[in-house]
Amino acid sequence: MSAKVRFILAVVMLLLVMTAPVALTMVIALHELQGEERTAFLVILDRWLPVGLMFWMIALLLGVQGLRIVFKQYVRGISALAERLRVMIDANRAYRITPTGPPEVHALAEAANALADARDALQADVESRIAAAKAATEEERNRLAALVADLPMPVLVCNLDGRILLYNNHARLQVRALVPDAHAGGGVIGLGRSIYGVFDRSLIGHALESLQHRLERAGGRPLAHFITTTRAGQLIRVQMAPVLSSAAHQDEVAEAGAQPGIAGYVLVMENITKQLESGAHCDRTVQALADDTRAALAGIRASLHGLRGSVALDEVQAIADAIEDEIQILTVRLNQSAQEYANTLIGRWPLEDMLGADLVTAVGRRIEKRLGLTAKIDDVADDLWVRVDSYSLTQAMTFLAAKLDESFGVRLVRLRLARTGRMAQLELHWAGTAVSTETLLGWQLEPMTIAGETTPLTLRDVTDRHGGQLSCGRSAAIQQSFFRIEIPAAVAQESGEGASLIQVESRPEFYDFDLFHRAGEDRTSDDMPLAALTYTVFDTETTGLEPSAGDEIIQIGAVRIVNGRLLRHENIDQLIDPQRPLRPEGIPIHGITEEMVRGQPTIASVLPQFHRFCEGTVLVAHNAAFDMRFLQLKEEKLGIRFTQPVLDTLLLSAVIHPNQESHKLEAIAERLGITIIGRHTALGDAIVTAEVFLRMLPLLADKGIHTLGQARAAAEKTYYARVKY
Repeated sequence: MSAKVRFILAVVMLLLVMTAPVALTMVIALHELQGEERTAFLVILDRWLPVGLMFWMIALLLGVQGLRIVFKQYVRGISALAERLRVMIDANRAYRITPTGPPEVHALAEAANALADARDALQADVESRIAAAKAATEEERNRLAALVADLPMPVLVCNLDGRILLYNNHARLQVRALVPDAHAGGGVIGLGRSIYGVFDRSLIGHALESLQHRLERAGGRPLAHFITTTRAGQLIRVQMAPVLSSAAHQDEVAEAGAQPGIAGYVLVMENITKQLESGAHCDRTVQALADDTRAALAGIRASLHGLRGSVALDEVQAIADAIEDEIQILTVRLNQSAQEYANTLIGRWPLEDMLGADLVTAVGRRIEKRLGLTAKIDDVADDLWVRVDSYSLTQAMTFLAAKLDESFGVRLVRLRLARTGRMAQLELHWAGTAVSTETLLGWQLEPMTIAGETTPLTLRDVTDRHGGQLSCGRSAAIQQSFFRIEIPAAVAQESGEGASLIQVESRPEFYDFDLFHRAGEDRTSDDMPLAALTYTVFDTETTGLEPSAGDEIIQIGAVRIVNGRLLRHENIDQLIDPQRPLRPEGIPIHGITEEMVRGQPTIASVLPQFHRFCEGTVLVAHNAAFDMRFLQLKEEKLGIRFTQPVLDTLLLSAVIHPNQESHKLEAIAERLGITIIGRHTALGDAIVTAEVFLRMLPLLADKGIHTLGQARAAAEKTYYARVKY
């Protein structure tokens, strides 16, 4: 029962206490008195009743005032004292209550401060012991963090939900190459973000199935590989290694007779485009050297034959024979070396799993880039995986397209990929005359030449490497000729009884593998615990306070909270050109001038980036209705919508501290022991709001508010929720 309701009940009780005895006495007197006595009583009552009512009203007012003073000092005073005690217990250990009010409340505040001092002394001793015990572990963690950060390869660690738990700077740079339009301030790499913003879900899913299958069969720590392409046509080789469940969990799994589970995975990325291009350049160099050497040897041999025919001296003849013998030996050795080198090329690149659509896309881009032809993709199954040497196969298809252009003037080719049993058929179609089997046989045996560059590999080498064959023909149904190369399809892994991937909990910290022990948090429903959600805390600075009257955003700042940790390095801090004059009265507050915003990006380019930055999170702001109104007014024009749940620290403060007079950000921060730096800058206010929100979580829990839905419902009941902009 609220203090207000109790005060009203107390006033009613006072009214009854003051009225009931007098009224009851009058009723009894009127009932007992008869005749002249009753008449005399009524005359006296009529004369003195107004005076009595006046004194009764004065007494009632004095009584109500006394009750108000008592309630203010004892009821509301003790309630406010309880709220301060909660701050001292849950949010700000250094906070102490200033004793005020009557002696009893004053003494209670002093006793609470004394208890807090004793608690702090005990807690400080415990924390010092814990800190000493964790020193060695923390040192090992820091070493691991430094090691991962300095690795020359891009490394990502994810849980089974695809949330990024660890990454190094090389990974951030590599992902920018994979996703060119990633926002520089936050991008698609960040703690708690989804890896599916970088790689297609089917790529990760296929590799995970392969890992689980190999783990069950081999009982070791297997690896899985796949190759994908970037929008720029580069090839990226990704190696995936499993992160197994904790030792304790593994023991439980073993006792249950099941297979060990995967708690997450490590991704190591390698851009192999330059490596393949370098290998191709080496191949061409060796091939050119062999061709030039053969030509030189043939010329020397011809000269020797001419010398032998024109000079009859026995000595010259003998020397010529000796030189020819050496040339013959050198020719044989050169041919053997060239053949051995070609054989090494066949097995140099391992066959690796690749999404069929990625392979066909890479082939089409290669044909268009190297030959200037048009390559169309007709039919590729979305879930088809192949096991190929993507580089040599791409060369083979490009070589065939080059031959068609050279021999028949074909300028448009079509690509198809379909599965037939355990093999897949990669086809190159064109409209025109079919190539004869004899012609194709000749092409298969010659080194592949593409745009004037020759490689030692032949078409036969490529097909042998993949265990398939090359054929040609003509399809009567579509009136097109075709080449068909058979390649192995990647066989789907059969899952045993223990193949189900185990969901484990995770706790995100930049270099903290404890995240594997927490449940994934990709659902932001009302039933999710507040501590398990990912938040984007943001703030805006504007030209004025009237968004509906044309005021515009001039700065937006945002930071992220992942599993209760404020990630200051994952932020947005962007000035915006409002394309309208700034109000002079606002400049002293936010410190932003006309010169600072002139030439900055407009809201049309910044807001979509911010929208992507906060995807999949809960929005948090102080006085959020104001900021959200500015965003919502731009939604229709920019074609975006902010559908994320919103929490407001102003409303939450009114929920946890209903008896406090101020809910301004500065007042809340002071109560919770937060130092304010950079106030009235968008990023500075966003950071302060994030720290305030984190301190509020235990206070909300004390109120029985644990989930997003409960927090929103409680906030909607506050008076401040009625404010509209």
